[in-house]
Amino acid sequence: MTPRKTRFVVLLTGLLVAGFLLTSLVSYWVARDSLSNQLAETTLPLTSDNIYSEIQQDLLRPILISAQMAHDTFVRDWAIEGEAEPERMVRFLAEIKERNGTVSSFFVSDRTRHYYHADGLLRQVSPDEPADAWYFATRDTPGMYEVNVDWDTADRTRLTIFINHKVRDFSGQLLGITGVGLSMDKVKAMLETYRARYGRDVLFVDDTGEVTLHADSFEGPTRLQDWPALRGAATNILTNPSTSFTLEHGGEPVYVNTRLVPEFGWHLLVVQHGDPAQDRLDNTLLLTLLLCAVITAVVLALAHWTLRGYQRRLEEMASTDKLTGAINRQVFDHVYDETARAVARRGTRMAVMLLDIDHFKAINDTHGHQVGDRVIAGVADIIRNALGSADRLCRWGGEEFLVLAPDHDADSARHLAEDIRRRIAGASIPCGDRVVSTTASLGVALAGARDDQDAVVKQADDALYRAKGAGRNRVEDAGAGEARAACA
Repeated sequence: MTPRKTRFVVLLTGLLVAGFLLTSLVSYWVARDSLSNQLAETTLPLTSDNIYSEIQQDLLRPILISAQMAHDTFVRDWAIEGEAEPERMVRFLAEIKERNGTVSSFFVSDRTRHYYHADGLLRQVSPDEPADAWYFATRDTPGMYEVNVDWDTADRTRLTIFINHKVRDFSGQLLGITGVGLSMDKVKAMLETYRARYGRDVLFVDDTGEVTLHADSFEGPTRLQDWPALRGAATNILTNPSTSFTLEHGGEPVYVNTRLVPEFGWHLLVVQHGDPAQDRLDNTLLLTLLLCAVITAVVLALAHWTLRGYQRRLEEMASTDKLTGAINRQVFDHVYDETARAVARRGTRMAVMLLDIDHFKAINDTHGHQVGDRVIAGVADIIRNALGSADRLCRWGGEEFLVLAPDHDADSARHLAEDIRRRIAGASIPCGDRVVSTTASLGVALAGARDDQDAVVKQADDALYRAKGAGRNRVEDAGAGEARAACA
């Protein structure tokens, strides 16, 4: 392949590779930005909404239960009648707890401040006791109920969602507060599910930044301000009822979505470090680049083979006679020099034979030029079949051929020439619907390493001229002609 063609192939391949890489990288960055935006603006908010919705569902049922308890005739009548037989209230609360599967059920009398529980009469609430602050806070609220997250009075190790519902008599006077407690274990299990399924931290923080609820496998800090990835955003989270943003920590994006849960006064945080889809996108890019490299190698190989084949065909067209497949005179000098150098290295000589088809003009005149061409091609095949692997056949012009046969002396050269002559004379060359027979005349010369090419070819040509003058269909040696001239 010529340097110019090589540069063209390299340039074309470079443009293709550059275009492929540019397209791949642009597609990658567009997809990456799209994934990032989708995660920050859609996926995390949807996760937050789902969790909030499930919490709302978990809260709705105990709210209904506590409302039914507050309006139950037994509860109001029993409180109005002076709370006689406390075990009756205990049995009522135990039945509520068992029937609805709650972790706690209670009634606190506003008159006696007795705290009745499904497990019995526990104690009296007091405004001086911090653990009882919930009662007095609910008592003074304008609404009928309040949701409170606190440690269960009956089990101080269990964090519970309490629905505190006011109980009023028929004239609207406060009789006490009743309600049920819902274990936070279900909510924590839900948070664990989201963490395991999506690789997201889902947690609740209060207005001070304290982490109040999280999955059991969460290993982060207990304060939002101590979380390295969120330290700079803590104020933004705690002062906004809902926000969504993206941070970067350790070279990795951190996606955050928050919303206020007013029933608790807590902020729900959904945090994701990185994005699994981003990893898949990176792997896809690497695969694409690898594929690009493979395709580039294949394209280069195909281009190389194609251009080499094309160049070979051009060289064959430039150096080979189209009709006969023999080399033409344009490359004869190069072939002659190669063969001469080869015999010089071996210390031998080569035969140079000129062959002319006898009476070829008559063949053209009788059968036409198309048949004449087929005769020329047929004679070329006959000659080629008589030659050895190192011998070369050249179409010298018209109906003339030249043979270079290395490593011959006078006797072997004449023997080869006679063999060619006999084969041509004994052949019938098919030409369409007919066969044509012909003969050939040959002149043979021998060339050594120091012999001039033109002189040797002229010797062979002179010998051919004598063969034709002697009646055709014969072989003449250049040496024999010289000997006859000397005798004369």
